[in-house]
This record gives sequence, C-alpha cells and structure tokens, in this order.
Amino acid sequence: MTAYVPALTVDGVSKVFDVSAPWLNRVIERRPKLFVEAVSEVSFTVEKGTCFSIVGESGCGKSTVARLVTGLYKTTRGDISFGTGATGRPIRVQMIFQDPHSSVNPRWRVGDIIAEPIREMKLRDTEKETMARVRELLETVGLGADDAQKFPHEFSGGQRQRISIARALASEPELLVCDEPTSALDVSVQAQILNLMRRLQDELGLTYLFISHDLSVVRHMSDHIAVMYLGRIVEQAPVEQLFTAPQHPYSKLLLATIPDIQNPKRRVEAQAGEPPSPLNPPSGCAFHPRCPIAMEKCGKVMPELLHAAGHAKVSCHAVAEV
Repeated sequence: MTAYVPALTVDGVSKVFDVSAPWLNRVIERRPKLFVEAVSEVSFTVEKGTCFSIVGESGCGKSTVARLVTGLYKTTRGDISFGTGATGRPIRVQMIFQDPHSSVNPRWRVGDIIAEPIREMKLRDTEKETMARVRELLETVGLGADDAQKFPHEFSGGQRQRISIARALASEPELLVCDEPTSALDVSVQAQILNLMRRLQDELGLTYLFISHDLSVVRHMSDHIAVMYLGRIVEQAPVEQLFTAPQHPYSKLLLATIPDIQNPKRRVEAQAGEPPSPLNPPSGCAFHPRCPIAMEKCGKVMPELLHAAGHAKVSCHAVAEV
C-alpha cells in the first residue's frame, strides 16, 4: 500500500470581498459597507498524481478557490500549503484559465508566449535551448514546431487552449490548477483537450486541481470530487462513490440534471427556489430553503463536514442523524 503524499492542503480557507459602493455614494446615500464571503471554511487535500475536482453552480466560489491556491487572491482566513517536489523544494503551481481567447497576449508570437516563463525563471541557459524547449512543448501538446512563429489569432479555440497548456508546462510545474479549461470550447474539442490532459498527467506525473460545473467532464478527469454550494463544500467523495451513491441533497440535485441515455424521457422533479444571494445568505445550512428533507434544525445551525458512508464527507444534519 502506497503512502498518501499530499501535493496541496487547504485548511479552513475563507475569502471575503468588499463590494461596497464608492465612498462618496455611501456618504450621500447613508449606506453601510457591504461584504460578501465568497469562500467559507473550505478544507481539502489533493494527493500527488491525482485529480481533485470542485463542482458547483456558477457563483458558488469554486473559481475563487482556484485563484486563492495560485496566489492571485490572498486568503482572509485559513492556510494553504504545498507538498515538496522531487528536489525537496515546494512544488511549482501553474494555472490554465477558462477562456483561451483572452488568456494569451494577442500581440506576441506563440513562441514568445511559451518562452516567457522559461526566460523569467531562467530554466534554460541559452536562447537556443529556450527555443528548443518551446518547440518540444508545442509538439507535446499536439501542435507543430513551426507554430512558434504564428500569432494567437491564427489558431482555433482548441488550439489556443493547447498553447495555454504548453505555456503552463513551460515552468515545469507539478500542480496544475485548471479553471474550467474546456467550458469555452465545442464539445468535440473538449474531448480532445481532456484526453490531452489525461495523457500529460500519466506521462509527466502531474497533479490537477480541476474546477468545473460540467459533471460529465469531472467524471472523466477526477479521482476525488468536492461539491460546493454558496461558498462551502457540502460533500467530498471518490468520484465513483459520488456518482453512484450521493449523500447530500444538493449533490443528488446536480446528478439528476445529467441526461440519461438509458432513459432519455425520464421525469425530473423541479427543485423549488433559486440559489440565495451571497450578500444575504440564509441562516444555518445555506441549502435548506431548497432542500426536500430540511428539518427545523437546518435553518438554525450550520452543519459540519463529517465522515459519512464509505470515504465520503457530508455537511448535512439529515445525513448525520441517519
């Protein structure tokens, strides 16, 4: 039995944003400051060489977690720590962004886009070695070495995402944070990019933190899944356990929305209500206004994320009592 080696540990992390109106507007209109807690007490661990996915509706805080891990945002509370790489130093982290059209500089040639991390981090001694590495990375992601001389506008969306992956790999990271890397692509292109990422993980021993709202994509990529709702993780489980035996009512709601090939005309019961505003979240469990099994306790006490059946963790009073 192999030892569990963490690549990333997120412990009790929260992020609060100030969304107040400008100072003069608040003075004239006598309005107080407004704060929104986009991420609240989030904890999880990602094992080396695995893919840990975070899923949930738009606005649930999953992309904020990705930016906290990569240092684009500072945490309000909590701690984020990284494991060590092969050389004993903390592992390197890179990010693949959602939109391949806006995440690359349109004025730079592709070769310079990919070479920038190599030059800044001085990973190669000479310019000749740097460009040789650029050509190698282009071929690794399924593009041609001659593509280094082209501009981003000469490529399709899927090819641009391959360029983004090559740029992320240029700094030789061990952990890749993938913020919905296929959501802006056509379905056929999505499959190509996902297969490329799986191949790179096997060949390079990469660890993924994968952010998505698409459960079919998550099932294809993941070893472990966390489900988020209004800034909190409500369930964590191995991928097959979550898909075959979800515990939290919100997880069941998400899985019920997946089309069923075996029963395409099945009836799916409409879930009451809309997701609440993060500016004014409900007391207790945030899902209780929409939950079909909510109890009186659910509206008053926030449930803890506790161990449940199998290897799952669930934040639900009803599941804890059963």
